[in-house]
Amino acid sequence: MQMVKKIVVIALCLLLIPVTAIVTAAAKQRFADGPNRVFSGGPLVGGELHTGAEPDWSFVSEIPTIEMQLLDPPQSRRIWTAEYDGKLYVWSGYMGTTVGRLWKRWPRQAERDGRAVLRIDGKRYQRQLLRIESGDILDGISAAITDKYPSRTTRAAVEAGDVWVFEAAPRN
Repeated sequence: MQMVKKIVVIALCLLLIPVTAIVTAAAKQRFADGPNRVFSGGPLVGGELHTGAEPDWSFVSEIPTIEMQLLDPPQSRRIWTAEYDGKLYVWSGYMGTTVGRLWKRWPRQAERDGRAVLRIDGKRYQRQLLRIESGDILDGISAAITDKYPSRTTRAAVEAGDVWVFEAAPRN
């Protein structure tokens, strides 16, 4: 019995090493300029701030992910994006599930205060996230998303609230 206790204590101590490393890395990333591949990051401060005319967003079709930061809270994450009809869109799936609602807090935060900063290829864009819940435009946005990603996003899924779609509109 004494030997079993020692083995359990050793196993728990060994398990504590990677857990501590992961928690430390996640906490450290919260203060970094942007997210990494795994953890959310701090505010997006590096990179030139775009000024001038609205960009031609078609270039995002070649970019797998962008960095997005809400102003409240000032936390950044990597996110998928799509362009449709000259406008930029971001979205969040799994919003109709309990796990999705717990895991993905940014959509509710964006609905409250949609001010955001996007960083794409080192350039920052000030945007206003506007939720789109219905309408014919969702057919085109869904097609753009499924053409680019292995996603099952549909107009019906958005209208049912399972997927939340936001236009990343210019901020006035």
